[in-house]
Amino acid sequence: MSTEFKTIGILGKSSAPEIADTLKALYQFLKTRYQVSIDSVSAKLIPDFSGNIQPIKSLAQHCHVLIAVGGDGTFLSAARIASGSNIPLIGINLGRLGFLVDISPAELETKLNDMLQGHYRKEQRFLLRTKIIRNAQVIHEETAVNEVVVHRWVTPSMIELKTTIDGVYLNTQRSDGLIISTPTGSTAYSLSAGGPIIHPALDALLLVPLNPHTLSNRPIVINASAEIEISFVETNEINAQVTCDHIAIPDVLISDTIFIKKAPNPITILHPENHDFFHTLRDKLNWSSGYHF
Repeated sequence: MSTEFKTIGILGKSSAPEIADTLKALYQFLKTRYQVSIDSVSAKLIPDFSGNIQPIKSLAQHCHVLIAVGGDGTFLSAARIASGSNIPLIGINLGRLGFLVDISPAELETKLNDMLQGHYRKEQRFLLRTKIIRNAQVIHEETAVNEVVVHRWVTPSMIELKTTIDGVYLNTQRSDGLIISTPTGSTAYSLSAGGPIIHPALDALLLVPLNPHTLSNRPIVINASAEIEISFVETNEINAQVTCDHIAIPDVLISDTIFIKKAPNPITILHPENHDFFHTLRDKLNWSSGYHF
């Protein structure tokens, strides 16, 4: 199988200097056969780096495939910058769980070599696009791979949210907040809040309440084409925040409206040929412990 990967991009976990050894090994492996571009922070961890150094936001424009070195958080950052560039992503796992990053440092050369030669499994994952509307104007837009969360902030009080789906009223809830998750995010914060795991191939969205006051308020799965509108039920004051993955949008006002819908451009993830989603669940979540088939 042929491959068109001539320039390889590397995005490292900027807050973790301990990834230096893996970055050095990855660069040594790549530099003799490929052109290498790297983010400006990670480049400082490779003393002999002689490739192309780019700011993080423009890195995806200078490569044919982008490798994220870190945990799922680093992969989410890579996905956001790659979403408009139509380049695939590969993940090297230096984190704890790593649902999105498949390759361990010990497997780097063998598995990565096969993948860059075209021996991989490819899948697409959709993202969410969030708009904050204030006085009929868009004041903020952000993209999320895993989830958008509307939650209480710096207050012991619950918030009261009204949710509509495609203009149709769903409910009003008093809670700590609401998670709107993609299938990719169903193994992240949503799972911790009691939401179900959704297979990544499904075209669906998941709404999970955070500590709802009404115990019968349960997670609901809807069509991914739906547009979700969230507004605040008026009270004397509000302390709330919107987060898209780990990016916070502070200073949300009671008069604001939050629109969430499927982003137009998906991301493409490359996995090793033997990738198996159900094996990942068993391995990462310790399912079927002690059983081997």
